[in-house]
Amino acid sequence: MSPLLLALGALAGGVGAALRYSADVAILRWWGPPWGVFIVNVVGSFALGILTGSAAPADLQFVIGGGLLGGFTTFSAVSVTTLLLAEERRGRMAIVNVVGTFVLALAAAAGGLALGGALAAASS
Repeated sequence: MSPLLLALGALAGGVGAALRYSADVAILRWWGPPWGVFIVNVVGSFALGILTGSAAPADLQFVIGGGLLGGFTTFSAVSVTTLLLAEERRGRMAIVNVVGTFVLALAAAAGGLALGGALAAASS
Protein backbone atom coordinates (compact mmCIF):
# COMPACT_ATOMS: atom_id res chain seq x y z
CA MET A 1 0.00 0.00 0.00
CA SER A 2 1.37 3.38 -0.95
CA PRO A 3 1.81 6.15 1.61
CA LEU A 4 -0.65 8.28 -0.38
CA LEU A 5 -3.34 5.59 -0.25
CA LEU A 6 -2.79 5.15 3.48
CA ALA A 7 -3.08 8.91 3.99
CA LEU A 8 -6.28 9.02 1.92
CA GLY A 9 -7.76 6.19 3.99
CA ALA A 10 -6.86 7.97 7.22
CA LEU A 11 -8.30 11.26 5.99
CA ALA A 12 -11.49 9.52 4.85
CA GLY A 13 -11.76 7.87 8.28
CA GLY A 14 -11.62 11.29 9.93
CA VAL A 15 -14.30 12.60 7.59
CA GLY A 16 -16.45 9.54 8.32
CA ALA A 17 -16.11 10.09 12.08
CA ALA A 18 -17.10 13.75 11.70
CA LEU A 19 -20.10 12.74 9.58
CA ARG A 20 -21.12 10.16 12.19
CA TYR A 21 -20.95 12.72 14.97
CA SER A 22 -22.95 15.26 12.95
CA ALA A 23 -25.61 12.71 11.97
CA ASP A 24 -25.84 11.40 15.53
CA VAL A 25 -26.34 14.89 16.97
CA ALA A 26 -28.95 15.78 14.36
CA ILE A 27 -30.91 12.55 14.84
CA LEU A 28 -30.71 12.74 18.64
CA ARG A 29 -32.38 16.15 18.53
CA TRP A 30 -35.42 14.55 16.90
CA TRP A 31 -35.66 11.11 18.46
CA GLY A 32 -33.18 10.84 21.35
CA PRO A 33 -30.97 7.88 22.19
CA PRO A 34 -30.23 5.34 20.82
CA TRP A 35 -31.53 6.27 17.37
CA GLY A 36 -28.59 8.36 16.15
CA VAL A 37 -25.93 5.66 16.28
CA PHE A 38 -28.53 3.02 15.37
CA ILE A 39 -29.45 4.75 12.09
CA VAL A 40 -25.81 5.58 11.29
CA ASN A 41 -24.77 1.94 11.64
CA VAL A 42 -27.64 0.61 9.52
CA VAL A 43 -27.04 3.19 6.77
CA GLY A 44 -23.28 2.61 6.89
CA SER A 45 -23.74 -1.16 6.66
CA PHE A 46 -25.99 -0.73 3.63
CA ALA A 47 -23.47 1.59 1.94
CA LEU A 48 -20.59 -0.80 2.65
CA GLY A 49 -22.66 -3.65 1.23
CA ILE A 50 -23.25 -1.70 -1.98
CA LEU A 51 -19.56 -0.82 -2.26
CA THR A 52 -18.45 -4.41 -1.66
CA GLY A 53 -21.06 -5.91 -3.96
CA SER A 54 -20.21 -3.48 -6.74
CA ALA A 55 -16.74 -5.00 -7.16
CA ALA A 56 -15.18 -1.53 -6.98
CA PRO A 57 -11.39 -1.40 -7.27
CA ALA A 58 -9.50 -2.41 -4.11
CA ASP A 59 -8.06 1.07 -3.55
CA LEU A 60 -11.52 2.63 -3.66
CA GLN A 61 -12.87 -0.04 -1.32
CA PHE A 62 -10.05 0.74 1.11
CA VAL A 63 -10.55 4.51 1.08
CA ILE A 64 -14.37 4.51 1.07
CA GLY A 65 -15.06 1.22 2.86
CA GLY A 66 -12.22 1.04 5.36
CA GLY A 67 -11.74 4.78 5.72
CA LEU A 68 -14.96 6.74 5.26
CA LEU A 69 -17.48 4.06 6.21
CA GLY A 70 -15.17 2.58 8.84
CA GLY A 71 -15.06 6.00 10.50
CA PHE A 72 -18.78 6.54 9.98
CA THR A 73 -20.00 3.33 11.58
CA THR A 74 -19.07 2.35 15.11
CA PHE A 75 -19.54 -0.63 17.37
CA SER A 76 -18.09 1.14 20.39
CA ALA A 77 -20.85 3.76 20.36
CA VAL A 78 -23.47 0.99 20.23
CA SER A 79 -21.86 -0.61 23.27
CA VAL A 80 -21.70 2.61 25.28
CA THR A 81 -25.23 3.66 24.32
CA THR A 82 -26.55 0.23 25.33
CA LEU A 83 -24.81 0.43 28.71
CA LEU A 84 -26.10 3.97 29.31
CA LEU A 85 -29.64 2.86 28.52
CA ALA A 86 -29.26 -0.02 30.97
CA GLU A 87 -27.92 2.33 33.66
CA GLU A 88 -30.97 4.54 33.11
CA ARG A 89 -33.12 1.47 33.78
CA ARG A 90 -34.26 1.38 30.17
CA GLY A 91 -33.47 -2.31 29.82
CA ARG A 92 -35.90 -3.04 27.02
CA MET A 93 -34.51 -0.20 24.94
CA ALA A 94 -30.95 -1.41 25.65
CA ILE A 95 -31.86 -4.86 24.32
CA VAL A 96 -33.66 -3.36 21.30
CA ASN A 97 -30.58 -1.24 20.62
CA VAL A 98 -28.01 -4.02 20.65
CA VAL A 99 -30.11 -6.73 18.98
CA GLY A 100 -31.81 -4.34 16.60
CA THR A 101 -28.53 -2.80 15.50
CA PHE A 102 -27.05 -6.21 14.79
CA VAL A 103 -30.08 -7.59 12.94
CA LEU A 104 -30.90 -4.48 10.90
CA ALA A 105 -27.26 -3.70 10.09
CA LEU A 106 -26.81 -7.28 8.90
CA ALA A 107 -29.97 -7.08 6.80
CA ALA A 108 -28.90 -3.71 5.40
CA ALA A 109 -25.47 -5.09 4.50
CA ALA A 110 -27.10 -8.06 2.75
CA GLY A 111 -29.44 -5.75 0.85
CA GLY A 112 -26.52 -3.52 -0.09
CA LEU A 113 -24.50 -6.49 -1.32
CA ALA A 114 -27.40 -7.62 -3.47
CA LEU A 115 -27.94 -4.13 -4.87
CA GLY A 116 -24.23 -3.62 -5.49
CA GLY A 117 -24.00 -6.96 -7.25
CA ALA A 118 -27.01 -6.14 -9.40
CA LEU A 119 -25.54 -2.76 -10.31
CA ALA A 120 -22.20 -4.34 -11.17
CA ALA A 121 -23.93 -6.98 -13.35
CA ALA A 122 -26.04 -4.35 -15.09
CA SER A 123 -23.02 -2.21 -15.93
CA SER A 124 -20.98 -5.07 -17.44
